[in-house]
Amino acid sequence: MRYLHLLATAACTVLAVACQAPTTISAPEAETAAAAGSAVAPAMDRAQLLEDLRILAADDMQGRLVATAGSERARAYIISRFQEIGIEPINDSFVSTFEFDRPNGWSPTTVGTNIIGRLRGTGDSGRVMVLSAHYDHMGERGGQIWNGADDNASGVAALLAAAASFAASPPEHDIVFVAFDAEEHGLRGAEAFVASPPVPIETIAFNLNLDMLAMSDERILWAVGTYHYPFLMPVVEAVRARSAVNLPTGFDEPSEDHGADWTNATDSGAFHAVGIPFIYLGVDYHPHYHEPTDTYENMTLDFFQDASETVVDFARESDRQLDLIGDRSGR
Repeated sequence: MRYLHLLATAACTVLAVACQAPTTISAPEAETAAAAGSAVAPAMDRAQLLEDLRILAADDMQGRLVATAGSERARAYIISRFQEIGIEPINDSFVSTFEFDRPNGWSPTTVGTNIIGRLRGTGDSGRVMVLSAHYDHMGERGGQIWNGADDNASGVAALLAAAASFAASPPEHDIVFVAFDAEEHGLRGAEAFVASPPVPIETIAFNLNLDMLAMSDERILWAVGTYHYPFLMPVVEAVRARSAVNLPTGFDEPSEDHGADWTNATDSGAFHAVGIPFIYLGVDYHPHYHEPTDTYENMTLDFFQDASETVVDFARESDRQLDLIGDRSGR
């Protein structure tokens, strides 16, 4: 996170306007959805969360650069955790490779690998939620490992925590869990996913994307996307009322200020480009962003644990309201 060379195309602008809905989910509707999914979820394993973060950000992962041995080790670990949790592959394999046509100095090749799994829901609406986080980072540069603890081992660790919660207490809707590759090369893994999704794209009602959750002295976790999809505000508000961290909305309005609009700054931008509603949860830029100091030891770990519990709650609230979200967005 966050891919900085943003593509401000006219097509994206048209989609952004087209995706705005005139109405939001009403309070009674939201309360009905919450009541329908009111089973108590298991508590998040806060120790396992930190262990996943520590392992994915360790030196032996070599910064998880796409198409390197470090990336392969990270991928093997994520798949092993999917299997341990009980996430199943969709098409007999957790891995989905893709080629991208813009190599640069970070990588000797143009082949990336997404990791995709699924949990079946208990309902039959046919709607699907995609929960995503990118696992790649920037590798080794200048003789130093760029560990990418916040960016984005933190998002993957929270993704695993959410997967474990849903495996223990199943969702109403099918959930596709994706650890994207090559985000740092321009959202390539996410673009490959929406171009050739493992489920019919018309069934994907919502994307919850996680990118940088572990570093905030102010204990602020931003929810990005409600400018484009205002009917998602009741989900944000419901989670905000229960959260142990600050959960403001913003950073999603068109702006000429560099870095002020995160709409296309991470993998959820690829979903937005094809009209799929999204919320992206992440912290603001900080001194360790895209630096070799982005290490496990420099993270605000209490905040990260609380933020990840908010992520799990957000995923569950989104599952409860997914049919309302799909109705509002026409998906």
